[in-house]
Amino acid sequence: MSEKKVVKPYNKVDKSKKEEVAEMFDNISAKYDFLNHFMSLGIDHLWRKRAINMLKASKPKKIIDLATGTGDFALAALKLNPEKVVGVDISNGMLEKGREKMKKRGKEDIISMVYGDSEDLPFADNEFDALTVGFGVRNYENLEKGLAEMLRVINVGGTAVILEFSKPKKFPIKQFFGFYSKYVIPTLGKTISKDSSAYEYLPESVAAFPEGQDFLDILNKVGYKNTTARLVSGGIATIYTGVK
Repeated sequence: MSEKKVVKPYNKVDKSKKEEVAEMFDNISAKYDFLNHFMSLGIDHLWRKRAINMLKASKPKKIIDLATGTGDFALAALKLNPEKVVGVDISNGMLEKGREKMKKRGKEDIISMVYGDSEDLPFADNEFDALTVGFGVRNYENLEKGLAEMLRVINVGGTAVILEFSKPKKFPIKQFFGFYSKYVIPTLGKTISKDSSAYEYLPESVAAFPEGQDFLDILNKVGYKNTTARLVSGGIATIYTGVK
């Protein structure tokens, strides 16, 4: 059996996927928030709200948000009234924009933006009550290693909520999303961010990512319990949960 191709933003032979993902997000950080909300028609806010609602019952006090980018998921987590939210990202460019956002909103005391690798987190075992990650796990170089690290840093009984793009299966959403992701997203992304590779990588990485039951099987293999998958917006995205 041939080895599965690693999908990378720039396909440079001398750089790992991890290095290229960091470079990509550094390159598009200035326009990321605008493009993200514009191209999703703002529906990504609703997805995050729904994901955060899944943590309501556990009332987490210390939350970690991985692949935090500019901190939108971290901000959404404030609805849970936590004492502390730590946003972690591998892109310094995104973190800088996130810090500016937290300062502007007066949230820098409760939300800290920290540089870190999701596959080698600089935190102790069982340090957080809950974990969120939005549109980030498909960028991991080693998916199982990253998921295991996520499990390590949350408390026993703590929940991880993973929001990720998926591939709609039903007409007409399947056809619309296929056209939109293949043609509209790369064209808009290239025009506005000036980085065509970044927005060509998006649909490629979604297509290559194991979704639905395949992803639940990986979560179960790594050690998560009570795993669930909930489709949102007709299957454009999926919210996965797992408990330690």
